[in-house]
Order: sequence, then structure tokens, then C-alpha cells
Amino acid sequence: MSDYIQVMTAVDNEEDAQNIASAIVSQRLAASVQIVGPVNSTFWWNNDVETSEEWLCLIKTRADLFPELDALIQQVHPYDVPELLAVPIVAGGKSYLEWLDRETKRPAP
Repeated sequence: MSDYIQVMTAVDNEEDAQNIASAIVSQRLAASVQIVGPVNSTFWWNNDVETSEEWLCLIKTRADLFPELDALIQQVHPYDVPELLAVPIVAGGKSYLEWLDRETKRPAP
């Protein structure tokens, strides 16, 4: 398993995206969150096809922090079923990954 992951979640407005990003970074559960948007999303919801304008949060963190990150996102995210997908980072710049390590919460001993 990769030590580093990028996690994605999306919300329907920029303010919520910024609030989520601030909560994550201030608790040091990620070194960085980029907000991209608006993007158009098409998905099934309540037995119908929905289309919505959303803002995508791209969260850079360590894999061992995912359980805490998941719990925080479930707490602060406005959706009933928030998108929460993690993909492994298979390679990265040495200095960037060192920075990511320094700027995230240390695991409990």
C-alpha cells in the first residue's frame, strides 16, 4: 500500500468546500487541499439522474490518516452521502512528499 493518498470529495458550493478544506488542514489531517470548480457532476440520486454544479476538493495526505479524515468529513460535509474516494499516490517529488510528512499530524505512539 502507498504511504500517500489523494482523497476527493465534492460539495455544491465554494463556501462549503473552503470550510471543509480549512477543517482538514487546521487539524493537520492533510498538508494541502485544492479546490477546483465549478465542475458539472451527473449522478444517480433518489432513483433519478441528477446534474449539479459542484466544487471538488483534492486532499493530499498520508494513508494512515484516512480513518480520521473520513470521520471529520462525515461530520462537516453537508451531503447525506458524501463522495469520499482515496487513490494511492504511486510516485511523487521527494521534497513534496517530505513536506507532506512534515505538515500532517503525527500518528499516535
